[in-house]
Amino acid sequence: MKHGRALTFKALHAISLLCVMLLLFLGPIVLNAQRAGASSSVASATIGGCPVFPANNIWNTDISHLPVAANSANYIASIGLSGHLHPDFGSGLYNGEPIGIPYVVVPGNQPRVPIRFQYASESDPGPYPIPANAPIEGGPQSTGDRHVLVIDRGNCTLYELFAGYPQKDGSWRAGSGAVWHLASNALRPATWTSADAAGLPILPGLVTYDEVASGVINHALRVTVNQTQQAFLWPARHYASSNRNPNLPPMGLRLRLKASVNISSFSRLDQIILTALKRYGMFVADNGTSWFISGSPDSRWNNDELHALTSIPGSDFEAVDEARLQVSANSGQAAGSPPASTPTHAPTTPPAQANLQQTEFRNVPSASNSLSNGESSGTAPPWLVFVGLAVLFCVAGTIFALNWRKKARVPR
Repeated sequence: MKHGRALTFKALHAISLLCVMLLLFLGPIVLNAQRAGASSSVASATIGGCPVFPANNIWNTDISHLPVAANSANYIASIGLSGHLHPDFGSGLYNGEPIGIPYVVVPGNQPRVPIRFQYASESDPGPYPIPANAPIEGGPQSTGDRHVLVIDRGNCTLYELFAGYPQKDGSWRAGSGAVWHLASNALRPATWTSADAAGLPILPGLVTYDEVASGVINHALRVTVNQTQQAFLWPARHYASSNRNPNLPPMGLRLRLKASVNISSFSRLDQIILTALKRYGMFVADNGTSWFISGSPDSRWNNDELHALTSIPGSDFEAVDEARLQVSANSGQAAGSPPASTPTHAPTTPPAQANLQQTEFRNVPSASNSLSNGESSGTAPPWLVFVGLAVLFCVAGTIFALNWRKKARVPR
């Protein structure tokens, strides 16, 4: 019996040493994984059961840790140090038009209609599944950009038009158009435009009420500036300027709200938007009024609350160097992220008519990025699984040793 007890104590001692060694080994791994988490992508927003691009897409990547671009000071000065952030979206009407860029979700069997493009050589050919009553930026009588955004939830595909005009026969006329597969990181062909001047998609850069109401924005925003240079940076694919001044911002430039900016006095809604600008920043996507960020119109926006954002001056921003994140010039995947896998989306159940509301855009919050408590992405990282298995091994070993000790007490 004494011999068995001695063996049990030796087993317990060995298991204890093994557990300590495992914890010492796993400690640095856990710390490094937590640090990496701050710079990695999180679960992307979804719409109609489809991702708004993979979680490892550059739109969905936290860039708060990246260095400031070498020419940042000149870029910001050219955009406007004394200019102010302006939310170009809200509730109600302005000059008789909705405020913001709307979108529509359609079923997979939405009829495809012909599209006639002005810039056909850089547009994805039709037909597109655009309803005759699809919402147009600025309204049916708009003289502006007239963007039209359609999400086919049955095939997880995004269709975007610039200068879209519905025709009496059900077809559409447009300046340019682009088709985006939402489960893919593929970019436009080099030098091609899209529905946006930078050759980027518009939808992933919009601020929507539903995601703000969820407590977090996990993607970069879209911003316009007054003047750009004749150049573009990854992931942009197109420029819209003849000016070669290197101090002007190129298309695709990533701008970020400085970490030192105190946002504690803002409302919760505004803090969520400003936090996104610190973590994910915004892409220069088009020529327009400087510091105007894009979003979708929604009757639930509080315009007075949004107006408070105009107190943020241009001098509070900096340009980011995200070159280290580029995996391929033809891919939107960010370095350090695993390859994207095609998700399974909900089966299509076509309603009587297309849903014309902006209520399907929702966000899958991350525990590390959410302003509200108790939220998580629902997916355990690999390092956490490994730690769990190690702890389980230690517990199982201890139980086995104790059971052995109990048996050793029984005289033979």
